Amino acid sequence: MKILIVYAHPEPRSLNGALKNFSVQRLEAAGHQVQVSDLYAMQWKPSVDAEDNLDHLPGARFEPSLSSKQAFENAKQSADIAGEQEKLRWADAVILQFPLWWFSMPAILKGWIDRVYAYGFAYGVGEHSDTHWGDRYGEGTLAGKRAMLVVTAGGWESHYGPRGVNGPIDDLLFPIQHGILFYPGFDVLPPFVVYRTSRMDEDRYATVCHRLGERLDTLFNTAPIAFRPQNAGAYDIPSLTLREQFAPGESGFKVHVARS
Repeated sequence: MKILIVYAHPEPRSLNGALKNFSVQRLEAAGHQVQVSDLYAMQWKPSVDAEDNLDHLPGARFEPSLSSKQAFENAKQSADIAGEQEKLRWADAVILQFPLWWFSMPAILKGWIDRVYAYGFAYGVGEHSDTHWGDRYGEGTLAGKRAMLVVTAGGWESHYGPRGVNGPIDDLLFPIQHGILFYPGFDVLPPFVVYRTSRMDEDRYATVCHRLGERLDTLFNTAPIAFRPQNAGAYDIPSLTLREQFAPGESGFKVHVARS
C-alpha cells in the first residue's frame, strides 16, 4: 500500500524526528511504499496569498476561495500545492505527525492544509441541494483513503483525560480529525498520542515504538472512528443539524460519533 506522512517538527533529532524515522522503516519493512512531506525541511510556505494562483493579475483584488477555485479548475496552482495534492491522490493512507502546540497543530501544518485543500479539491465538491449538501463529512475527493494522527504532547495523559484540565484529547483533536480529515472523506483512525514527552528514557521510548509499530501494522484493518456521515440521514438538510432521534438530549462533539 502507499502511505504519505505529513510531518511537522523543526528538529530532525527530536523525539518526533525519531518516531517519524521509525514509522518509515517499519512501513517499508512491511512492503509499503512511503513518501514523507517534511514541511520544515521543505521550507513550506504556510500563508495563503495571491501567488498561489499563477493567473492572478497584479493589483487585482484577492478573494482566497474564488482564486483557489479558479487556480484548481484551470491547472494554474503553484507547483508546491499541485505536488502535495498529487501525493494525496497517490496515497492509500495519510499520517499527520506533529507536536501538540497550544492545543493544536503547528502553524506550518495548518498552512499546508490551508493551501493544499483547495476549492474543488477538498471542499466545494459535489451537488448542493435540499437533500445533499455537498460531498463532505464522509464523502469527497479523499473518500476510500485512511488517515491517522501521530501526536506528541508535553502534558501527562491525565491532563488530557475526561476531567483533565487541558480538556479531553478527543475534544482537542476533534477539529482536526472530524473537520480536516473526515470532511473531505477520509476514514479516520483513532489517534496515536505520546504524552509527557520531556520524560522519555530508553525503556519508555522502546515501549512507545512497540505501541506505534502495532498501530502501523494494523493501519489497514483498524476500525475507524464512527463519525456520522452528513448525507446518510442523520442530519437535517439544509440546517445540517443532527436529528433528535440520534443522541437525544445531548450536545457537543460526542454526538457526531455513532455508538453501537
